[in-house]
Amino acid sequence: MNSAGFTFTYGISILILLGWYFATDEEKRKRTLGTVLTLVIIVFCFINIYPPFDVRDSSGKLIKTGRIHLGLDLQGGTSFLVRLTPLPEDDGSVRPITPQMVDQAVEAFRKRMDPYGTSEPIIIPQGSDSILVQIPGLHDADQVADAKKQLEQVAKLEFKLVPANSAELVAAIEAKQRAIPAGYELATLSESRNGKPFEQKILIEKKSRLDGTHVKKAFAVQETDGWIVSMHFDSDGAKEFATLTRQVAIDHSQMAIVLDGRVISAPGVDERYAETGIMGGDAQISGGGMDQKSSNELATALQNPLQTPVKIMDTRSSSATLGADSIKSGIYSALAGLVLVAIFMILYYHVVGFIAIVALVINCVMVVGSLAIFNSVLTLPGIAGLILSLGIAIDANVLIYERLREELDHGKAIRPAVDASYGKAFSAIFDAHVTQFLTAAVLFWLASGPVKGFALTLTIGIVASMFSSLLITYTCFSWIFAAGWLRKITMLHLIPAQAFDFVGHSKKFMTISAVLVLGSIGIIAMRGEKNLGADFRGGDQIIFTAQQKLTVSDVLKALEGTGFDKTSVIQEQKSATEDLLTIRNEYGTADKIQDALKKNLSSAGLEFQATTTVGSLVGKELATRSALALGIGLICIFVYVAARFETSFAIGAIVALAHDLIIVLGCFSLAGRELSLIMVGALLSIAGYSINDKVVVFDRIRSGLRDNPGGNTASIINTSINETLSRTILTGGTAFLTVVALYLFGGPVLNDFAF
Repeated sequence: MNSAGFTFTYGISILILLGWYFATDEEKRKRTLGTVLTLVIIVFCFINIYPPFDVRDSSGKLIKTGRIHLGLDLQGGTSFLVRLTPLPEDDGSVRPITPQMVDQAVEAFRKRMDPYGTSEPIIIPQGSDSILVQIPGLHDADQVADAKKQLEQVAKLEFKLVPANSAELVAAIEAKQRAIPAGYELATLSESRNGKPFEQKILIEKKSRLDGTHVKKAFAVQETDGWIVSMHFDSDGAKEFATLTRQVAIDHSQMAIVLDGRVISAPGVDERYAETGIMGGDAQISGGGMDQKSSNELATALQNPLQTPVKIMDTRSSSATLGADSIKSGIYSALAGLVLVAIFMILYYHVVGFIAIVALVINCVMVVGSLAIFNSVLTLPGIAGLILSLGIAIDANVLIYERLREELDHGKAIRPAVDASYGKAFSAIFDAHVTQFLTAAVLFWLASGPVKGFALTLTIGIVASMFSSLLITYTCFSWIFAAGWLRKITMLHLIPAQAFDFVGHSKKFMTISAVLVLGSIGIIAMRGEKNLGADFRGGDQIIFTAQQKLTVSDVLKALEGTGFDKTSVIQEQKSATEDLLTIRNEYGTADKIQDALKKNLSSAGLEFQATTTVGSLVGKELATRSALALGIGLICIFVYVAARFETSFAIGAIVALAHDLIIVLGCFSLAGRELSLIMVGALLSIAGYSINDKVVVFDRIRSGLRDNPGGNTASIINTSINETLSRTILTGGTAFLTVVALYLFGGPVLNDFAF
């Protein structure tokens, strides 16, 4: 059975077992099914995980391909966002970009980019008029510049007729003795003659007699007179070329070879071809002063013609060194987060805390295994999504254990208390996970690049969290009870139940919140565009290291006299193993800044690790899409909460979410930080965590209103908030532990996200 068939069969088996598990009420059968399900999923994930990454020998030769594909920010490489530019029609209207144009460009890029990088380039359409080109292993500045040139080379090749009396007609036209004949236009022939540039005005037909789409093969050849490009046409092109050359030979005229609107040669055809024309479909392009590099580039472009002009809107380059460092940072932060959460759970919940840790480890295996199964790309933000999913998973266990505490306090025996805690916590856990899932799904839908990886990992983590926190932990409890190992459950209780009048103090709280919200809005407004990083307003960013210690003032001094010392934003950052310096400036300045640093800090041992170039138009589009993602995410939360509870609950949730997000942005702005694309993921994650707390409180309020329909609403609300206060603090605390680990060990790329 092939891999796809095996995966499908395995998946169907898991679904059948899962359905059987939830359908049965017999305890022994449920325990057995839960165990089999867990083992089947773990084994399946391990089969797909090993080896996780590419295995290479000491010389760098690939021995075995890893199951998890690393993003460019982890393995090094360059990505280009290329936009197709609409061509004007003869009547002045703009020709729309069609799917066929995009497909043709994708195929042309694929052929042109194959020589680059250590593995096959990833070339995928983005929207209706853009293409994302990712080339792993490409980070050398010269290679990046060469790849840019290859991508932007349209290479529209045309063969046009030149009338026999072209010189006389041009002279008359320039002397204003006659007009340009209908169907013709003036052009400039530019070529090299005797090693010197030569230009001449000629008259050519507007209509093309033959174009480059018929070029089947093109290659550079060195002859005694210099480099030429030899071409071979397909069968249709060969016929058209023979017809064209026959007419040129009969008329004693010339044939203009036009590349991208520029006449590079205008040869004649010998009289001996007047009867048949040049047969066989072979032709040569010479002249124009071509050298080896330019002739090779021309041959590549002609063999893979691009009909529609393109413009590179966004370039992101990262070195393999920075990628390896990012992997270390990700591993350190993930392990640190896991260890911190494990210590807390064991110290606070004692024996049952171990059960949560077992489920948490299995949760991690499931997330990483799912990435391998679906051939997903793991990015550094994806690692952040994995770490946040640990917080989500532990949240569910905290909800169950705090419910368990209540049931035990009410005098229930251990086994009935465990069953009741899972039953009563289910609705809150389900609602919280669904709202998290909605925000992650919206982000995945609208995001691009590494942020999509974050959204995917977070989505997988949410699903895995539901499975591990409900099925795996319950199965563990079932086996422990069957073995008779658990006779008493003890837990710390550092946050005892309160009787605080939250509703009675609501005016004070609203006043404090209003001051914080208005203050945050004021800070954000004062900084204006300075709040936005290069992702949103466009610009260049350079990350580099130095063998000798450099400070911000050293870098500013090196840029003196260039003007960049007054416009650059320079920061010192620390990764897992190195000290990094980051420079941000206007669009198109990266190369000049790098040249200035190389010149004035030649002895410092500079190594440029990453370069990002974002056009202002792309920045505005990313800002718009980010705002749209945030808006749609909030609407989805509103609709879901309104459906599950009431509209008044949904309004309260959205107002509270807006309150939380505005204050977060205000603090971020006050700290002088800049918003990047990954910050959209951070804000939606905050929205998800925020709504989780609301859902827990709403669930308790709903229960209170249902159990006491004639009771005082304010009293029920106060009781519900006080009863869930410990959960709010504990779930927030465990999430805080994972984010602290990310902040301390996640490296510079994720520092703002974690902050």
